[in-house]
Amino acid sequence: MKAKNQLFRFSILKQLKPWSKAIAIMSPLIFKGLFATAQETPYPGQPFDGPGGAEYQHKSVAFFDAATRADGYWLFEPADPKPDSAEVIVFLHGYGAYNPMAYGKWIKHLVAKGNIVIYPRYQKNLVWPRPNGFPENAAKGIRDALRELQKDGRVKPKTDQVVYIGHSYGGVTAANLATRWEKMRIPKPAAMLLAEPGSGPFKGARLQDYSAIPADTKVLIVVGEDDYVVGAEFGSLVFNTAINTPERNLIVQRRDTTNLRRWVLATHSEPYGYDLDFDTGVRNYTARRVLMTSR
Repeated sequence: MKAKNQLFRFSILKQLKPWSKAIAIMSPLIFKGLFATAQETPYPGQPFDGPGGAEYQHKSVAFFDAATRADGYWLFEPADPKPDSAEVIVFLHGYGAYNPMAYGKWIKHLVAKGNIVIYPRYQKNLVWPRPNGFPENAAKGIRDALRELQKDGRVKPKTDQVVYIGHSYGGVTAANLATRWEKMRIPKPAAMLLAEPGSGPFKGARLQDYSAIPADTKVLIVVGEDDYVVGAEFGSLVFNTAINTPERNLIVQRRDTTNLRRWVLATHSEPYGYDLDFDTGVRNYTARRVLMTSR
């Protein structure tokens, strides 16, 4: 499998979308600081400091492509300056979003704050593998990425506080991995963010209940009032059945309208924030939708 390294430099990150800023307000390990809704004035912009702010520790992202296979991955490491080690975030994309440009702004923000981001491919294309195969492919990508990070010249991963982020079907996959992390031989999730999670008409990788999520995992589930793709059904299922995980929260994001203009939306596409620096050239249905709906 061929792999390649690229380095992207930036002095100031492109401004995050209101939705992404809101999620970035959270500490990676302790979910606090929730976004406001029903604002009376337009969103004032990204704050300078704080977890969601523009006070970044790194000016570059090292981008490593090892995603030729369905169980491959993309790797994003902080650089300029390059740290000796960093916390790890596993980012699980929505159905068909196996082009990391779809969440590029979000990824840049996370990496510039000092985190390694592992982005498992887990789909070869829109029809293979079936959704039941997503968790195993994702887990293989995570294991291989962590193995790559142990090589000389890499930023060494800190694996005792790994955070999992999942959007759409990535949320279903993340929740599945959180219940089977030991069997999958991946790091235990210290925290998990499920953003507009759901499976639409599919059932693969879903579980009947999520009581096996570790008791000390912090779980945040965000659903949008205007999400007509997957709705709130799966997010509610995880929240209601993760009964052994006391630190869990379910947030319904409301649209924010002022004088008939929508400043903050609440659709299924809100987690997208494309950045062509990470474009792999894939232009499937999902990628085209990202380019049309992402802000």
